[in-house]
Amino acid sequence: MSTRAGIPAGDVAFLAELEPVAASLLDRHLTKTKEWHPHTLVPWSRGRDFEEGYEWSPEEAYLPDEVRSALFVNLLTEDNLPYYFRDIERMFGRDGAWGEWVRRWTAEEGRHATAIRDYLTVTRAIDPVALERGRMAQMSGGKVPEPPTPAHGMCYVTMQELATRISHRNTGALIEDSAGYDIMRQVAIDENHHFLFYRDIATAGFELDPSMMVLALEPEVLQFAMPGTGIPDFAAHAKRIAKAGIYDLAVHHEQILEPVVLRHWGLADLTGLTPEAEAAQERTLAYIEKSARVAARLSARRAESAEAAPELVAD
Repeated sequence: MSTRAGIPAGDVAFLAELEPVAASLLDRHLTKTKEWHPHTLVPWSRGRDFEEGYEWSPEEAYLPDEVRSALFVNLLTEDNLPYYFRDIERMFGRDGAWGEWVRRWTAEEGRHATAIRDYLTVTRAIDPVALERGRMAQMSGGKVPEPPTPAHGMCYVTMQELATRISHRNTGALIEDSAGYDIMRQVAIDENHHFLFYRDIATAGFELDPSMMVLALEPEVLQFAMPGTGIPDFAAHAKRIAKAGIYDLAVHHEQILEPVVLRHWGLADLTGLTPEAEAAQERTLAYIEKSARVAARLSARRAESAEAAPELVAD
């Protein structure tokens, strides 16, 4: 049976046209990335046995609440890898360069949860029981965005990978511990390489069929959810994360929408679109303009008061 079974003919043709680009980007990725091993970054000498009857106490947490929230959300997001793999393989297939990329991406993503969890277990920075219960709840629910087509997926995963990189990097910057900082930095480096693959394959998609890509981009921009949606008590964690400036609407607008959607993909400059795509282009640009105003207010508010609590969604 064809591994493209179930993929509409138009999407199969679209992926076939882009496969040489995917192969080139995969080669670039393999050249640019460097091998690393999670076990070498974990401070094992700081670990000890969990005695029978052990109960975690907040006094063991040397990290601020917002950093622990970020680590909790970041790790459980990484734990959801099986569901992300399922959807990415569904969108791009198992064959050729696309399949090679999907498997390579999955292998690299898999070590992120290993490194972060080992660090948190050894240092006892987070309640291990709450963390495991969160993992069970998150993975039992299996909630991940499910882009309907490869074009939607390219747009979404580009933003998702960059958002995840930003969140990991900003979290690491707030950890006053060199081991934790190094782990989050290394994970963020991986995420950046993944982002570059998806950004550039999407760029090729915009060159190949700009109308299709603009129509796919609109819902992914307007409905984008902060990494970690579906995690237990996510709203409370997201509020702390936003308050700390790790990830919020201002970060999303200034570091994703402006540099990627507006500048790199050049949304406003795309021409020759179908009437439907032109309408989607206008709606997306209007949303981004609104996002810019909200982001500016949030940035100003944070500068004025450390008590600001930004949200990810524009009202």
